[in-house]
Amino acid sequence: MLSDVPNLALCFGYVNLSWTMRADLTARLVCRILNHMRRADLAAVTPPAEPGVREQPLIELASGYVQRGVQGFPRQGHRAPWRMRQTSAGHRRHRARRPPTRAARSASHGAAAGRRRPADPRLTMADPDGTCDERFAELAARLSENLDAGDELGASIALVVDGQPVVDLWGGWADQDRTTPWRRDTIINVWSCTKTVTSLAALLLVERGLLDVDAPVARYWPEFAARGKEGVLVRHLLSHTSGVSGWDRPVTVADVRDVPAATARLAAQAPWWPRARRPAGYHLLSYGHMVGELVRRTDGRTLGRFVAEEIAGPLGADFHIGLPDSEFGRVADVVPPPFRSSDLAAADPDGVSMKTFTGPLGGAEESRHPEWRRAEIGAANGHGNARSPARIHSVIACGDTLDGIRLLSPRTIDLIFHRQTDGPDLVLGAHLRFGIGFGLPSPAVPYLPPGRICFWTGWGGSVVVIDTERRAAIAYVTNRMGTGLLGGDRTTQYVKAAIAALD
Repeated sequence: MLSDVPNLALCFGYVNLSWTMRADLTARLVCRILNHMRRADLAAVTPPAEPGVREQPLIELASGYVQRGVQGFPRQGHRAPWRMRQTSAGHRRHRARRPPTRAARSASHGAAAGRRRPADPRLTMADPDGTCDERFAELAARLSENLDAGDELGASIALVVDGQPVVDLWGGWADQDRTTPWRRDTIINVWSCTKTVTSLAALLLVERGLLDVDAPVARYWPEFAARGKEGVLVRHLLSHTSGVSGWDRPVTVADVRDVPAATARLAAQAPWWPRARRPAGYHLLSYGHMVGELVRRTDGRTLGRFVAEEIAGPLGADFHIGLPDSEFGRVADVVPPPFRSSDLAAADPDGVSMKTFTGPLGGAEESRHPEWRRAEIGAANGHGNARSPARIHSVIACGDTLDGIRLLSPRTIDLIFHRQTDGPDLVLGAHLRFGIGFGLPSPAVPYLPPGRICFWTGWGGSVVVIDTERRAAIAYVTNRMGTGLLGGDRTTQYVKAAIAALD
């Protein structure tokens, strides 16, 4: 049945792309493969699972990234819930009480029979650690339970209220082999949560009078006016309505990493939907290149340098767009999300969604390459932990100053909440609402209550939520990526638990 599709095979019940396949795979071929898949085909080639091993499929097409292969990992044993002890700071310090692990039990049994075996340290889970105000004990419990169950591999959660950290938790493992614990200074590629910091950089230039959201992009970047884009305003870039949600194919991830050349390509191409219509079409990767170019044209510095010198540095936040080689040793590797055979199967091969997700077509493993980490991709390759975006976005949550530092005035913050779109997104298909630079609560994100809240998510479940009414900033990052682009079950648990405790 699939003999007419070269270089592709069904393996372990999932589509396995040939290693020679490159990112110029056409959208038509992707659709064709997925439309040909049937349960009978998968069942016929699925071997029996090995005892004690859970298969982790590594293909995700809904987000425009393709993973290769199948990974197995041991099931985690149950561990006891978290306990708390009072610290001098008035918070509770968390430690998980560790019962005997599976390896330890096995060693004990072997000793009784005269056959002692050493415990495998990879089968034990690193203890969750950090501080948490007792009001947020439920949030801490959710993280502990997900680590116990193996739903989390490694993660960090932070919550800042009135500029003060009330939750700063981390735990689990920084690698899939479970050899490196997730530590306080562990950082990770936060994917599209990067966009929130890129948007803040643009708003800082608005605050300083260097950028006008109602001005044409071409005022600052003349080349962008090419092929009918002279009417695109700055606000259109910041609300995903410019019509340039990706690159014309063929384009590769390597092309996108060359930020100056990739940015010039976006300026030269025509928009993918008519200017007369202004629906949102999520700017998956192009957002950072275009907003970053506005930063460079108005300030003179690259986006990464601007963020380091004007935002992360003054606020003491461990966040990087363009990671120095010296920091590579702290990075946790992401584990790609499971495959869903329905992803993009019904998409129009020439539609905006397919063109965005396949322009370029890449995989989560790209984040492990030094070239990706070094690049300044303001839509997707920011590196930090939960503490850093929670700290950064407290300047919005508090609405004035943070530790004597004022980046945005209330007037500029108000711009974020000027609704620009309200309806189905051309790329994601979900009913979304965008303000300027951030998403707003909508039917597609039921874990957010109504109110003066802005947010955005990262591929796999990471999230940043800024609640100006509760003066709170919530952030969660993880290396075990889930399906979905607007948060998953773990995202929902953590955000709901945090907001419930704030009410």
